[in-house]
Amino acid sequence: MADFKDTNLPNIVELRGVSQSYDGGKNYVIKGLDFLIEDKPAQGQFVVILGMSGCGKSTILRYIAGLQQPTEGQILIHGKPVNQKNPVAMVFQQYSSLPWMTVLENVGLALSYKGITGKEQKEKAMEMIQLVGLEGHENKYAQYPTLSGGQLQRVAIARSLIANPEILLMDEPFGALDINTRLQMQDLLTSLWHKFHPTIVFVTHDISEAVYLADDIYIMKSPPSNFVEHINVDLPFHRTRETKRDPHFVELVHKVEDTMVRVGQLR
Repeated sequence: MADFKDTNLPNIVELRGVSQSYDGGKNYVIKGLDFLIEDKPAQGQFVVILGMSGCGKSTILRYIAGLQQPTEGQILIHGKPVNQKNPVAMVFQQYSSLPWMTVLENVGLALSYKGITGKEQKEKAMEMIQLVGLEGHENKYAQYPTLSGGQLQRVAIARSLIANPEILLMDEPFGALDINTRLQMQDLLTSLWHKFHPTIVFVTHDISEAVYLADDIYIMKSPPSNFVEHINVDLPFHRTRETKRDPHFVELVHKVEDTMVRVGQLR
């Protein structure tokens, strides 16, 4: 069982006794799962979930986002049930921008739902577009091949952060990118985390990526799924590509690999 220590810090995300069945309880994809993320002031948390395909990693993100309800259990944000009026932003592996709208319109769309329109919306959207390195592309349509895959994911991240900077859910967002773009996106994400201090819940199959980004890694077992291991990533808060050359980084990657093998998530 993964270790969840409930300290005096406020809880930001909590899953209590969550189970998921799609056949009336004959079989469970997730069974009796508890998950707690605390709100670290002026830092946030970067949590990575690892596990084999089909173990329910993406389902957990959909719970937190309010896109799916579990068969049993509760999903709480700041101690209250997920509120559809204030959904949690999510970045998918598939490009999710609206292709008939420009980059500026896509990023600003999130503000429209908060009643922010006109000049204020454009100014706030442009600030975020500049932060994610898309200045000069704001009037292009958010579609491939007008924008590259990495640029489209920058649009999605900008839209998500401007919508709700407290929590950001990311479901293998860099999985379809080439290696160079993926490394650039990892560095962009860490810089945005340091600036906005959101709580990020990130799903990936890349162990090196998990260790580089996370301050906590949780490993799920095969169905009926639950968390079976928690690994604290005790690397410096500010990381660069030089971090990946640190012997302790390599040691942590091997530790996660060995743990995945031990719990049956790698063959």
